[in-house]
Amino acid sequence: MGTLKLENIRKSFGSVDVLKGIDLDVKDGELVVFVGPSGCGKSTLLRVIAGLEDATSGEVLIDDEAAGHIPPAKRGIAMVFQTYALYPHLTVRDNMGLGLKQAGTPAAEIVSRVAKASAMLSLDDYLARRPAELSGGQRQRVAIGRALVREPKLFLFDEPLSNLDAALRVNTRLEIAKLHRDLNATMIYVTHDQVEAMTLADKIVVLNNGRIEQIGAPMELYNSPANLFVAGFIGSPKMNFVDAERLGHDGVKTIGVRPEHITVDPKSGTWSGTVMHAEHLGADTNLYLDSKEAGLVTIRLFGEYKVEPGAVLYATPDPAKTYHFDAAGKVMA
Repeated sequence: MGTLKLENIRKSFGSVDVLKGIDLDVKDGELVVFVGPSGCGKSTLLRVIAGLEDATSGEVLIDDEAAGHIPPAKRGIAMVFQTYALYPHLTVRDNMGLGLKQAGTPAAEIVSRVAKASAMLSLDDYLARRPAELSGGQRQRVAIGRALVREPKLFLFDEPLSNLDAALRVNTRLEIAKLHRDLNATMIYVTHDQVEAMTLADKIVVLNNGRIEQIGAPMELYNSPANLFVAGFIGSPKMNFVDAERLGHDGVKTIGVRPEHITVDPKSGTWSGTVMHAEHLGADTNLYLDSKEAGLVTIRLFGEYKVEPGAVLYATPDPAKTYHFDAAGKVMA
């Protein structure tokens, strides 16, 4: 078992309210990602779950047991931080087994658990090395292995890939996804990167200014955002927003359309404009069109689209995939 329930979690530092009433249910075996901009409260919430911060009010329940009085070491959780926090004088083997040794686990069991975790994370060839002899990705795998050997109820990941370069982030993300499938473990993962959230999560929790904006599966948030914030945060490049009055719409304050839901034509279309810049990415081409009707519009085209800055193009949004938001920023049916 590894369920988590948060009931009206609030956290204040002096007069600053960081968490403003968080309610959440995490099922056994789920990989739930907290995502949001810097300062939204996601890392603070993770620390409250771990017991590293006390909630100002509200309750954390792990496996239906109130955890507020339980110290971090007794909560059955293991945490992987942004920094690897490995002991430089210890080998990979000793770093992974240190927590078990300190807890008084029998030596034979430590050997067995470290061997199992090492095999899962492809670390067998590095067990005798020290952290300075490892790459960043290998060090992060050791940190994950150190958490894995504890066989916790909950795995907590706090921005674990942010110190890695792009290629290592992709590789380590795949390893975490595979680890989740192999273990069927409950994982809470914090990131500001919506691509990580979309590719890893069973369920995404979008946080903003200490509150939950929306909870849902990745494609649910992509296809059915609840409001302007979620619509703009989920998806890359981000959704285009146009003042509805500029387009002559009544009863609507903002029109939203994703870059991939706009087509272009050199002769005719809904919006006309000048190409300000083109990003040629190989598989995709991103165009930035200064449109008379809609302002600056981002357009994502699949494949290579040859166009020079200054060219005049016409853009047409797909009406079936256009969003309408009211004055409060909520999506309209």
